[in-house]
Amino acid sequence: MLVVTWNVNSLKARLERVVPWIEANAPDVLCLQETKMTDEAFPSGVFAEMGYESAHVGEGRWNGVAILSRVGLDDVVAGFGDDLPADPEARLMWATCGGVRVACAYVPNGRSLDNDHYTYKLAWLERLRSALVDGVDPTDPLVVTGDFNIAPDDRDVWDPAAFEGATHVSQPERDALAGLTQWGLTDVFRQHHDQAGLYSWWDYRGGSFHKGHGMRIDLVLATESLAQRCSGIRIDRDARKGKPTPSDHAPVMADFDTGSL
Repeated sequence: MLVVTWNVNSLKARLERVVPWIEANAPDVLCLQETKMTDEAFPSGVFAEMGYESAHVGEGRWNGVAILSRVGLDDVVAGFGDDLPADPEARLMWATCGGVRVACAYVPNGRSLDNDHYTYKLAWLERLRSALVDGVDPTDPLVVTGDFNIAPDDRDVWDPAAFEGATHVSQPERDALAGLTQWGLTDVFRQHHDQAGLYSWWDYRGGSFHKGHGMRIDLVLATESLAQRCSGIRIDRDARKGKPTPSDHAPVMADFDTGSL
């Protein structure tokens, strides 16, 4: 099963890149973030013609997540699925695809360390951890993937000094991410790649992509039973190149052997 996460930074603006990418790469499950669409505007018919079931939760100008699957799409849940008031922002979706429970997450950016959005980010991550603790068996096959807006460690930032005192690298954010891995999730990228300088996001400004000034903030986290089945994972940097204008994120592609699940 090829599971892909991709922050497309507006699906309407990026659809003519997403469709040929799907045709060329044939993911089994594609998790999209930052669709910036309402549910009514989501192009489910386009994906259906390509053989994909899809589910989407969006709010229009901001946020929005979707799961596309050609191996089944069952038990779809938008949001945390707990008894608390619904998250006001469209940032999380769950579905079962080919026997694997999949969560597509668009973690809040945080903006700055003194911003209310940073507090919201930390609370959001804690709520995600609680949803896992209360609703998921860590021995079951689960992948939590998406744009986490956190660089897990200094290998994942082009220049840690340039981000000192900023979001994405602060210790509370990294601790919150560590809370997910301590619960039972593995960053499968680091099972296969130990080196620094491998990024999934580059700012549009200042020629960052060509300078290699990026961060790895798009993650594939899996429970151990599934992580052991990951045969490879890569970042498709080519999807960050060319015209029409690409997203500022590249797809992250993880292969899992799910044949005996």
